[in-house]
Amino acid sequence: MTPMVHLLLLPFLLSIAAGMDLEELKGPFVDVTLDVNEATAVPYPVHQFEVPAGVTSFSVSGEGMDIFKMSKEGWLYLDKPLDWSENNNHYVFTVEGMQDEDVVAGPITVNINVVDINNNPPRFNPIVYTATILERRKPDDPFIQVSATDQDDPTTDNARLRYSLVSQVPNNNNIFLFQIDPKTGDISTTKEGEEMLQAKPGIQFSRGEERSIDSLKAKFDDYCPGPNILYEQNPFFSCVATQEMKRRNLDPLEDPDYVLFVRVQDKNGATETALSANARVYIIVKPNLWVNPGPLTIEENLKGDYPRVIAKVQSNVPDAGYSLVQKERELRFPFQIKENGEILLTEELDREEKDTYILVVFAKDANDIEVDPPMEIQVLVADVNDNKPVCEKELTELEIQENEPIGSEVGYLLARDDDQPGTIRSLLTYTISSQDPPSSLESFSIDQTDGRIQAVRLLQRKEQNIYNLDVKVSDSEFSTICKVIIKVIGVNKEEPVFEENYYGNHSLPEDTEVGSTVLTIKATDTDEPDTGSSNINFEISSGNEGDVFTVESDGKGVGYVVIAKPLDFESHSTFDLQIDARNPEPLKKGVEYTSKSTATLTVSVNNVDEAPEITMDTVDVVVPENFTKGSVLLKINAKDPEGEEIGFKLDGDDKGWLEINPATGEIKTKTKMDRETLETFDVTVTAFEKKNPDKSSVRVVHVRLLDVNDNVPKLTKSDDFICMQNVKPLIIEANDADDDPFSGPFDFAFTKKSPNWKLTKLDDSSAQLQLTKKPLKEGTYTLQITVKDRAGMGIPNPFEVKICNCTTFGYCYLPPHGKSFKPPMGLTIGILVGVLGFCVVIFIVVVKRSSRNNNNSNNQPEDGERKPMM
Repeated sequence: MTPMVHLLLLPFLLSIAAGMDLEELKGPFVDVTLDVNEATAVPYPVHQFEVPAGVTSFSVSGEGMDIFKMSKEGWLYLDKPLDWSENNNHYVFTVEGMQDEDVVAGPITVNINVVDINNNPPRFNPIVYTATILERRKPDDPFIQVSATDQDDPTTDNARLRYSLVSQVPNNNNIFLFQIDPKTGDISTTKEGEEMLQAKPGIQFSRGEERSIDSLKAKFDDYCPGPNILYEQNPFFSCVATQEMKRRNLDPLEDPDYVLFVRVQDKNGATETALSANARVYIIVKPNLWVNPGPLTIEENLKGDYPRVIAKVQSNVPDAGYSLVQKERELRFPFQIKENGEILLTEELDREEKDTYILVVFAKDANDIEVDPPMEIQVLVADVNDNKPVCEKELTELEIQENEPIGSEVGYLLARDDDQPGTIRSLLTYTISSQDPPSSLESFSIDQTDGRIQAVRLLQRKEQNIYNLDVKVSDSEFSTICKVIIKVIGVNKEEPVFEENYYGNHSLPEDTEVGSTVLTIKATDTDEPDTGSSNINFEISSGNEGDVFTVESDGKGVGYVVIAKPLDFESHSTFDLQIDARNPEPLKKGVEYTSKSTATLTVSVNNVDEAPEITMDTVDVVVPENFTKGSVLLKINAKDPEGEEIGFKLDGDDKGWLEINPATGEIKTKTKMDRETLETFDVTVTAFEKKNPDKSSVRVVHVRLLDVNDNVPKLTKSDDFICMQNVKPLIIEANDADDDPFSGPFDFAFTKKSPNWKLTKLDDSSAQLQLTKKPLKEGTYTLQITVKDRAGMGIPNPFEVKICNCTTFGYCYLPPHGKSFKPPMGLTIGILVGVLGFCVVIFIVVVKRSSRNNNNSNNQPEDGERKPMM
């Protein structure tokens, strides 16, 4: 730059800087990093370096020399506008302070970061979308995704996009039937859309029906019978035919049911300065024929011809085939389905056998692929009154003591009805229809709703000791007679008496099995035999700490003292048991139980050497697979009843991951565990007496390892080839040994971008690698592709692509073995021309240098003479 340009430029730079804080732009002559906005008007002062002593100019070398300039006053300024892009957002160059041709300061390094500004509006690609959906589509099921891109810096809000639904046409009653995910652009129906979207009506055809003009005429005759008019002259038929053809050839662009106007904004749509773009979505709504006809209600024992049609289903795919299974997978399944979707009931149903069926209908194409989601149809079997009341017992026997007060309860008559509970068909009514012996005075009454029998007068055993009742039990249509016998028994005026009041001391080893009988006890009662006044029950009233013992009775005075729980010498070594004998019926007023109806005995428990007891019922451990080596996984708690010293050992650890402290029972990790090798495993822990190892207890420890993100996604293959004659994209796939949420979906990206290659994600585990330029020659290229899992973890994967000439079968061509390489004629000529050109350049340089040397020799003064000053 000439001095004159310096003088012209400096005032302009200073005028630009006049509106800035000059102190912020100044700095010493040292390494510096500066931020400069793209699209800044030029010339623009970026920074002024303090001019070091002796420096008369600056030399700049490196990147962007056509963009950045330096004045001799130390101003670094922008000479051309910057344009941010992912591949062009950073410049690095060096500056040296010069005095004439000599470097007297520096060099220093200048880093320029190009700062993105929001100067690129988002763009939809494409700007028109079409979709065809079915009626009653679920709101959480997107049917299309709109997508836009923004060329601004993706790490800033300038490229952070937000989608919104601007309008819906038509929009009756201002109700939006569609919604859009503001982040992903996924479009789905709203709850209102699920309920309100309707398709245009049309003629429906079943499987196997011909979809011709003749079949349409036949259906027209069925739906619209009338005068015999030629179809071609019948305007109604012409209208139906036109609409049917139009419905079959749906085109969202020509005749949409709805048009959505979608907007995308950058800056996340949060500011008024956000840039935007628009797209349209044309939608057609098709009838959803796959409609659940249930729940179906069918009366039990329904008479008539079978099989009979109870419902019909229709797939959205006309040629679909149907199959029917029972969800419960029981043996009896009285249902079938025809190829036209009609569901048949093959026989009568019985609600008392099964009151509900769940039918699962499948619609599949010719390749056995489901074309509609499986449909569950509920069939309810309606009850009819087809069951008579049933007596729970063939003969109900009850007792009452004589002279019991009027209204005393005798007992209950139990009956049931197998019709549907809670309905009039199963509601029972009880009435006494007869009494034997008959009496002028009623002796008993019965509650009509629950069958409770009461005495309605004082009963005397000497007057009558047995009554036989016939009780009529009725529902709304049927009735049954139940037999009841009532015994009038004497008053319980005698207490039970033990044959012994002390049964002595009984010694038992503490390992005696539960259920063993300790002794037999007996008591007698002189009241009326085989009545509640003479029957005897035994109960332990004291001394039975921990309910270790129980008494089993035959009701006739014989009892068995039995061990109900394990004996434990260490917790309780002696039991002083008191056993009482009691009647089911209360004693006569004034009579009390005395010591005659009480017996005692002593049970002594003898100590035996018992095995250690592990005091943990279940041992389940759940830990992450990266559990720190040497950390305590679990501590086994055990004790020895006799207080002997306990040791521990561990078995079953085939991987050698764990170890146990033989003294404390602490289980620690010995090496790193790996869930991908083994997710769950069991080990056995044994606690034993050190003095007597045969005395031991065993417990199984179940270990489950939780996944951590310790595996990175990897490509399933590391190389592939592309044929020059037929350039097709390559499909690359990746997998991850981790489980969700540390595996897919994967993100694919180049570690370093290349203008010749494009990488597009296909699904959660694969991407498409595409060559963007037509290859001119064969070669092998190694691309670094980074695959990241859902958590963002990944490393570069080398992927080698060979571009080659291919055989007719699509394989890389390999020359015959031993054949030498022969370059093509064009390449040979190019090499020769290049060599000749290089020789010509060298020749010209030599000639010029020779001419210069001759001139210098002619101008050299002779010895002793000085060349005059010019």
